[in-house]
Amino acid sequence: MARIEPGKLGTTVFLTPKSAPFPCDGAAYADSTVIVFVPRHYRAPKGGAIDTVVHFHGHNGTAERVVKTHELREQLYESKQNAILVVPQGPVMAADGNFGKLEKKNGLRHLLSEALNLLASPSVKRALGDAAIPRGARTGLLCLSAHSGGYRATASCLRRGGVNVNEVYLFDALYGEVDAFRDWVLAAKDKRGRDRHKLISHYVGGRVREHNLALMRALSNKGVDCLSETRPGSLSRAEITSARVVFLQSAVTHGEITHLQNNLRDCLFASCLRRQLSSGWFKEKDAPRVIEIRRDS
Repeated sequence: MARIEPGKLGTTVFLTPKSAPFPCDGAAYADSTVIVFVPRHYRAPKGGAIDTVVHFHGHNGTAERVVKTHELREQLYESKQNAILVVPQGPVMAADGNFGKLEKKNGLRHLLSEALNLLASPSVKRALGDAAIPRGARTGLLCLSAHSGGYRATASCLRRGGVNVNEVYLFDALYGEVDAFRDWVLAAKDKRGRDRHKLISHYVGGRVREHNLALMRALSNKGVDCLSETRPGSLSRAEITSARVVFLQSAVTHGEITHLQNNLRDCLFASCLRRQLSSGWFKEKDAPRVIEIRRDS
């Protein structure tokens, strides 16, 4: 039985699917929680293709804690995108990036398929009301988001997840697996619009900065145009929206980078996801963008 928490922004559903990262052979973790947030404005499109944002938390955290402290639900809601948020539980309060079954072949495909099936159960559909997920729904456009150690799960899903990933957002997360992100971008190098692979990487400094610079050089050497921002706010919202690859150096801390300046929200605003509500985010879209601090942070 799913745990369901209605809220003013939408409904949060706590699932325990068999395809959750854990339990997994050879791993000490057993928490099978997968959190799904459905914004109250969400409406399933005809055809049942459910646009989805999957977020992987970093070390020494839990899915539930990250959903709250990084204000993931709030940022999706404020982006007005017609998409749902999926946050799988990885290692619980451990310095470990292992995401168990999600690192196996077709792991992400199995998780998303099962999650959609569970969301279409009678009890969850009643709770979601007009935002309900229909029976037989399938994954539509897909964006992966990762903070810190969540990069490992993201790289595994790009390599062997069994489902097309349209966009990736890294929040001070490029600690390794540079080749996985390079190869994923290059796999759709000649495609346009929603068929391309788009990467936005926010970083602070140190090893993550060095890996970001290495990835930018590798992509540029292959003819991929990359935008780079070292002075926060110098790139416009239009530039971030139209770009294929964006590297953004941040002045905030590692723990703040996902949420304090609305970075996830703005990635979603600039994404290929299909928004059905109007927004003022694109006003003065060609000017250097204003960096906004979250009111509740």
